[in-house]
Amino acid sequence: MAIEIKVPAPGESVSEVTIANWLVKEGEWVEMDAPLAEFESDKATFEVNAEKAGVIEKLIGNIGDTIAINTVIAVINTDAERPASAAPKADAKPAAEASAPAAKVDAPKEAAAPKAEPVAAQDSDWSLVSPVAAQLLQQYNLSPSQVKGTGAGGRVTKVDALEAIVALGGVAVKAPTGARSERREKMSNLRKTVSRRLVAVKNETAMLTTFNEVNMKPVMDLRAQYKKKFEETHGVGLGFMSFFTRACCIALTEWKAVNASIEGEEIVYHDYCDISIAVSAPKGLVVPVIRNAEKLSLDEIEKEVKRLATRARDNKLGLDEMTGGTFTITNGGVFGSMMSTPIINAPQSGILGMHNIVERPVVENGQIVIRPMMYLALSYDHRIIDGRESVSFLVRVKQLLENPEMMFDGKKPEERVLGL
Repeated sequence: MAIEIKVPAPGESVSEVTIANWLVKEGEWVEMDAPLAEFESDKATFEVNAEKAGVIEKLIGNIGDTIAINTVIAVINTDAERPASAAPKADAKPAAEASAPAAKVDAPKEAAAPKAEPVAAQDSDWSLVSPVAAQLLQQYNLSPSQVKGTGAGGRVTKVDALEAIVALGGVAVKAPTGARSERREKMSNLRKTVSRRLVAVKNETAMLTTFNEVNMKPVMDLRAQYKKKFEETHGVGLGFMSFFTRACCIALTEWKAVNASIEGEEIVYHDYCDISIAVSAPKGLVVPVIRNAEKLSLDEIEKEVKRLATRARDNKLGLDEMTGGTFTITNGGVFGSMMSTPIINAPQSGILGMHNIVERPVVENGQIVIRPMMYLALSYDHRIIDGRESVSFLVRVKQLLENPEMMFDGKKPEERVLGL
């Protein structure tokens, strides 16, 4: 019996996807639930698995093709006889896969690193290189031995190839003297959607940006004092994002228009704070959401930021993790940005831009002193948010960051930072 494998809809609003990679070949035996291919939608990356065990009779489509949802992409012959060579592989593979998560979850980070050390392929061994990765390596004149494969058995993935290209300077194959080369690359569904949304925001909102600056010394002093104990207590680092998230949540509850959105001819006010955090992922910028951030402690926020950032970099974010935010925080400071005007993440009405921290001379009590200063930028939709509200919101965030004890209801430092 031959069964057809179709592309499922990864979300209600998704109508087409792009074939990112084939994980099997025609004539190959596959077990039930084995991954057949990777697909990219405008919101996430996902795999399509075999519904039953059998032999791949046909694969339909090429890498890079954009196809509609419910399109047949593979035909499996379930009556085919299982080859003798398939049995040991089927037994060995799950065992290897079952042991990997245990090392990753249960073992300390330092202990797990040697086990997860990527494997370098030999110069001529292209069998461990995925088709997309092979194309990239050839284009940039790299051999498999120059790349650390993080896939199963040391397989070199597209992300591995891109990271190697960046690490080695991103120099393509040298052209003849005097010649100039260029290359064309099809936009991914994610990039096309981001492009459409950014243009739509610029055209459909009355976007303005207001600026302020914040003295980061009080927060930096708290971090320096409790950073080590915080990590020992909660198993996660104490960063700036948790302080900014908490400050924004307090300010959002006081200036509710900044946490609102427009639906048709109505303004929707939210009594909760679902904070979107902009994360740079291998396939572009993604904005996962921290749900009910106003109820979370510093360690809970840091753990959620780490979890979402890790899933973003592994291209594992689900649709439910990237939709429904009410306000966004983006940190261009990690890339060295001094000041910017962030674009609103529709249908939200406000986005806070963090920037790099620079020691600058400021005046305090009539004296010139050196302080670690950061510029803050709040872009907002003027259709909902008036100037008084936007400026007051940003001033409140500044006040809370410069007086962090105000964020914790007067609790002692140990209690408010460590969550004891």
